[in-house]
Order: sequence, then structure tokens, then C-alpha cells
Amino acid sequence: MVNFDPYLDRLSMMTVGGLLLQTHALHIPLGESRIAGTDFSMGEAPAFIVDELQKGYGNGFDIKSKGGETAILMGNRTYVIGGACEESPLSIGVQIFDQSTGEWIYPTVLGTKPKTCKGLSAVLLSEDRILITKNGSTPDDFAWFLEVDTQYVRQQKKILGTDVVAWSKGVRGYAEKPIVISGPSGVGKGTLISMLMKEYPSMFGFSVSHTTRAPRAMEKDGVHYHFIERSAMEKEIEDGKFLEFASVHGNLYGTSVEAVEVVADDGKRCILDIDVQGARSVRASSLEAIFIFVCPPSMAELEKRLRARGTETEEQVLKRLKNAKAEIEQGQSSGIFDHMLYNDNLEECYKSLKKLLGLDGTVTAPPKSSPKVVDLPMDHSVAKIDHRIIINSKTPEMGKASTNMIVLDVSSLKGGAPGRTRGLDIYTMDSFLDGLACINH
Repeated sequence: MVNFDPYLDRLSMMTVGGLLLQTHALHIPLGESRIAGTDFSMGEAPAFIVDELQKGYGNGFDIKSKGGETAILMGNRTYVIGGACEESPLSIGVQIFDQSTGEWIYPTVLGTKPKTCKGLSAVLLSEDRILITKNGSTPDDFAWFLEVDTQYVRQQKKILGTDVVAWSKGVRGYAEKPIVISGPSGVGKGTLISMLMKEYPSMFGFSVSHTTRAPRAMEKDGVHYHFIERSAMEKEIEDGKFLEFASVHGNLYGTSVEAVEVVADDGKRCILDIDVQGARSVRASSLEAIFIFVCPPSMAELEKRLRARGTETEEQVLKRLKNAKAEIEQGQSSGIFDHMLYNDNLEECYKSLKKLLGLDGTVTAPPKSSPKVVDLPMDHSVAKIDHRIIINSKTPEMGKASTNMIVLDVSSLKGGAPGRTRGLDIYTMDSFLDGLACINH
């Protein structure tokens, strides 16, 4: 049984913007207990968790132990977050203790997992997700969301038939809607995209797809495609790492969630060059995008273009023409696409594309700012006021607030697993008094 330090096990009262806040930060003495790496038999919770659950602390109660583990209570489940993930030792692990059964649950963890850190804190953001903040991190790795009952988690739980949680990285600001461009092979999609990116190199980014086919001459891995073994891609699909995937001409093609998010992280608008099957999957997903279908002037002209490429055998050309006919029919009648473009003249088609995207040649990308380190002290409290999370280092005197408070505004979040959670605003305050005006507005 862990003996708690009565000084550390205390209730802190803070007054912010006229509101009396109750925050509780409990720290287990170093060397006394540890969650990850401790041999607990199935059905037996660590002693300190049992004690705290019996005390009846409400949802959102935060427990810390040696090694940076944190436990947070949601309903009849305690989520233990921290330490190393068994499957991925460099990632933060997640375990669940079910009070109703007295057993430990080891969920399937989806999404891009955050790397282990020197310390972390957790706060219950809503009934379906937990906010995790990492110590000593830059803003692009500072805040993470562990989704436990979102729509995506429920869907994956139904598909996989097991308990599921999913990580989503918190990102400051928003991203413009990605552009999905589809059309039959040989219609000129790649040329149009190249023209767009050449004219607006700082505005657009090309989502690099994955494929199991062999690279053609002059194709580079990571530039034209991410070339991957079929077994490896199937495993990543099973892990929920793909936004869409399909079997085309006997090979797997797909767009990973990370490929789209990386473009947005760089401050650019993502372009996805995918087929009709992939576009249908993206349309059915949570990703909000603009869908454009490019048509050839005629099937005869499309056949001429395919043969002029000289990259396919006669059998492959006939197969592509057959698929193209079906794709055009689906593109024109399925309701997937918002806009149709006819590429009978490349320059005119390109002008039409720019018009759809509202481009006049004068738009420039916003300047980028250098990330600042957000260093959380090892001994700090986390409180929630409406849609703001207040992180404050503690001082020996009861109720005394220190400087360098960090505020996370989560009022305008968008997205989520399997991608990023965007719309996070992070700023600092010199003291509680200096920040009252900001808190009250």
C-alpha cells in the first residue's frame, strides 16, 4: 500500500475571474509505486488507484506516479496513461481498469501515438476524450487528445470487436479544405496538379499516396508514391492509418491520414490525386474536402493519350479503357463530386480549375513563426474553466499562484482521430491577475 505525503495530497483552491476553482494534484512519492512495468495480476488494480476510487473523487481527477503515468477516472473506468507502450516502446502507453469487473483492459490503440516524455498531465475534456499535455515540448507536440468514445472510436470498436482508444495530435489554427481530384488514367490529372503546384508552390502540397505496385522508370519513393509491400500496407490499413484505400488494376493504392495531415502541418492546402473508389471513401469519411472530377473530351482521345505514354502493354491499355468508362459513368452520376472539368484543352481546363479554387495569382501564404518551447514544470496543477485549460505551477503557500501560466483554449476544436485535432489556441499569462480579462472574455 502506498503511503501518501499529507503535504502533497492537498486540495488547492484558486480564484480566477471571479470563479472559485477546485484543483487536486496528487503525487505518489518517487520509488513507492509504478504502473507500467509492475506485475499486477489480472483483475487487481494498483493499490493507489483503488484507494482513490474508494475516496470517490469525481471525473477528471488526476493521479501522477514515478515514470510519468497519469490515471483519470471516467464513469466506471480508470484510464492509465503513460509509461511505454508494449507494442511500441517509444510511445506513450494506455491501459484501462474497469471498476465494474475489477479487471484490466488493454485496448487497441489507433492513430499516431505520442512519443514518451519526461512528464505529462491529463484533464477530462468531455465524455468522449481526454486532453494530455506533455512536458518540455514545442507547440506542435505539446497537446494530444486520447479519444475514448468518439464516433470514430465507436466505429473501430465495432469493426475490430475489441476495446479501442485513439490518439489525435492537437494543432494550433486551422487548415483549408483539401482538394480531391479524380478522373480516369490518362486524363491529365497529374499535369493539372503539377501546373497548380508550380504556380503556387507555397500554397499547395501534394498528398503522396501509397501503392503496392512496382515503381516505374524515373519514379522516386516518397515523391511520386510511397512504395510499400502489400503485407505492410494491409497491416497499416488494419491499424486505421489510411483515410482511403482500394484495389486498382490488381494493386493496392491508398492515402494515409498522415500524408494529408503533414501537408496541412506545413501550412499548405492538400491535394489528393485519387481514383473514384478512393474519392467515394473520402466522401464517406470525416474529412471535409472539395471534390473535382476531370473528364476526357472523348473515349477516343483518352485511348490516344494512353497509347502515347508507351508505359502499358496492349492488355493493360484495354483494361484501363474499360475501367475509365466505368469511372466516368460513376463520376458523372454518383453524387460524389462537387465539380466536373473537361480536359479538351489543357490551358483552358487549368484556368477553370483555378477559378473553382478562387485563385487569381495574387494570393500568398502567411509567414511562418518559429515554435516556442512550452516547458511544463514537473509539479503543476491543471484546471478547466469552461473551454479553457489552465496549467499553473504550484508554490509552497496554499492558494498562491505562480507566474508563467499556460492557457489552452479548446472552444473551437475541429477534426480528430484518425487525423489531427485542429483549432487549438495556446498562450501564456504572467499571472492570474494579468489574465483575468482574457479569462472573462
